[in-house]
Amino acid sequence: MTLRALLLGLICTLAAPVARAEVLIFAAASLKEPLDQIAARFDNVVVSYGGSGTLARQVTLGAPADIILLANTAWMDVLVEGGHVQPKTAADFASNRLVLVGPQGAAPIALTSDALGAALGEGRLAVGLTEAVPAGIYTKAALQHLGLWATAKNKLAEVDNVRAALALVARGQTPLGVVYQTDTGISDAVTTVAVFPGESHPPIRYTGALTDGADDAAKAVLAYLVSGEGQSFLAASGFLPPLGNAQ
Repeated sequence: MTLRALLLGLICTLAAPVARAEVLIFAAASLKEPLDQIAARFDNVVVSYGGSGTLARQVTLGAPADIILLANTAWMDVLVEGGHVQPKTAADFASNRLVLVGPQGAAPIALTSDALGAALGEGRLAVGLTEAVPAGIYTKAALQHLGLWATAKNKLAEVDNVRAALALVARGQTPLGVVYQTDTGISDAVTTVAVFPGESHPPIRYTGALTDGADDAAKAVLAYLVSGEGQSFLAASGFLPPLGNAQ
């Protein structure tokens, strides 16, 4: 092959459009199980999971998501105010509870300083990043409200999403962790040892929206998520209804 032919081939390759999924969803890691099932109902839908703060920042930097689903309304507010999503499409679609987990077989733990300190011992409390990850933000608020922050703040193992916190407990790397109630259903290696009172932290609201570049295909996927059928997948995984619709 001549040099001219090689150059022509390279130019054609670089000029070819990059193929991507018809609908790309950025979603909070805690949504993986029901959202995988929902995505399977459509052709050419891909979901990228991560911490809500990380995903929101990626969208502000121009990441090509069509739909973004977050576990915290504050990050959605950032996207709306920055003009990165279609504001009229932003809406809650689920809610959750915050729980303390330990290894399978662990006894219940009272949410007191003495009990938490004794259960941690020399170990650490696995949590999402308390200044960035929604589960971590909720955790810090709950610990402060219950007077447990002084006991826990120097014993945190902070990670970049709630599933990473769950994994630390499941692998025995930390004795305790704080996750969403729905996360406990995906691992037989952990058990719930305490449930944080709802009034101890801001409401755990899942909110979604279409980005500015979303088309009709993305609109159909988001519409399915909030429909009765889409909500059934979320409910089967333990998610609660949007707080505005709760009984």
